[in-house]
Amino acid sequence: MATNKKAVYFIANNKEWGYVSYIIWDILEEEGCFQEETDITFQGRRVMKNTDEKGNEFYFVPTDIAVCRDYPRFLPEMKKYFSDFDICGMLTWHEGENAPDNVLTVHSLGDVNSGVYGPSAPEYMRNLLLAIDENRKAAGLEEYKVVTEATHWSGVYDGEGDPNLLLEFTVPMMDVEVGSDESSWNNRDACRALARATTKIFDSDGKKIHNLLCVGGVHFDPNYAEAALTSWDDEAFGVTHIIANQWLVAGEYENEDGLERISNCVESIKGGISAIAFHDKMKGCYKDLVRALGEKYNVPIYKHQRLRKPEELEFKD
Repeated sequence: MATNKKAVYFIANNKEWGYVSYIIWDILEEEGCFQEETDITFQGRRVMKNTDEKGNEFYFVPTDIAVCRDYPRFLPEMKKYFSDFDICGMLTWHEGENAPDNVLTVHSLGDVNSGVYGPSAPEYMRNLLLAIDENRKAAGLEEYKVVTEATHWSGVYDGEGDPNLLLEFTVPMMDVEVGSDESSWNNRDACRALARATTKIFDSDGKKIHNLLCVGGVHFDPNYAEAALTSWDDEAFGVTHIIANQWLVAGEYENEDGLERISNCVESIKGGISAIAFHDKMKGCYKDLVRALGEKYNVPIYKHQRLRKPEELEFKD
């Protein structure tokens, strides 16, 4: 008999701080998602709970700010109450220079420069992306796109914070965001698409998942975003960690410890990887790194263009 699964979401419902998250909290409350108040008090705030018809449990944790912005303060209670959970998410907003507007985005956590990658769960991330996209379509949000985002972690915001703290919370964690301007952040339908997806993260379509490590490309690379939503026959891609080209360069992955650091990324992906996808416009030294990684894990490597014809690919499962 399968055990029930548990997910936890951290949501800053402080209306005096940030965007998006407090709107999501209000929507969850309005729609009756908070079925019961738990006996867990997290940083002085009561945690709410939802249980679905399969017995899966979903915990919603109100915070004063995003947990990544003061991780050392939040980490002890995260470990105390939620260390045995299956998946974790932080719901918030996205912004940044040249960032696209009207996006609903999910990304895994890691600090590429140091080679520290948080654990990731491809099947659950895919389930969440599909649920968000279904909600987007149902709401008529045709101007919005559901996309992946390159792996990063705001816990090292402005260069501060210890990335190794990511390894202390062993539950796979994702950032789930609406971006990237004020009109997007205040769009309640966009926020509702994320809110309603939270309790669908364990709803699988039963397809066989081939986990990819994606290397190269831009921060919001359309090739990997498309692959994350792609399925064919009874198969699909599982996309979590994406190492953007800009951080390969900044992290100097061409150095002698580059293979060790990128191997940390592979090791952090639940279930391992079935193949590596790399962007064809990377420099030769990074292509050599990908080849070495493919040899180390005995998995095929493919140029990003080949993801468009997945039925022609072979995988190491």
